[in-house]
Amino acid sequence: MFTGIIKGQGALIQIKPVAQSLQVLVRHGGLGRGVRIGDSVAVNGCCLTVIKNQRGVFQFDVLNETWERTSFHASRVPERVNLELPLRWGEPIGGHLVTGHVDATGVITRYRKKNRDVLIEIEPPVKFMRWIVPKGSVALDGTSLTIASVAKRRFGIWLIPHTLKLTTLGWKREGGLVNLEADMLAKYAQKGLLR
Repeated sequence: MFTGIIKGQGALIQIKPVAQSLQVLVRHGGLGRGVRIGDSVAVNGCCLTVIKNQRGVFQFDVLNETWERTSFHASRVPERVNLELPLRWGEPIGGHLVTGHVDATGVITRYRKKNRDVLIEIEPPVKFMRWIVPKGSVALDGTSLTIASVAKRRFGIWLIPHTLKLTTLGWKREGGLVNLEADMLAKYAQKGLLR
């Protein structure tokens, strides 16, 4: 379980096909100190299991389904990625509860600067919009954000300078892909209404 509060960026440095999956290497720049084999790490919002942590580099096995469902399939090496270690009991939840299970990818259709802030608009798959409400929560590349506006086929998010600096959202542009995870509470609420 994560909170969507990104602690820093890493770099995707290698993607290597292996039997039935892909091997991915991510340089973590010291963020991974103390992370052991078998621990979970959210990489651009996707929960992955560490199979090796040596010399400042995480190694992960990524299933083909994960590769296709997330923005990893459009990644280029080297590429910056958001990193978050899992929530520990007793730590404050600064964002919202994020599972690291990516629901879909969305396309950035608008990226507009206004003073020091940035407005981005995302067009997700149509079915994803059922979980989007004004002032609700959503995770973009693992970053917990508040929904600022909702239209029929897209939603908007305002990014402050701190978020732009600490996450990869600061260098994304129109046409770029982002991993999307809807608020868990929105999913349960919808499930309850469908009974």
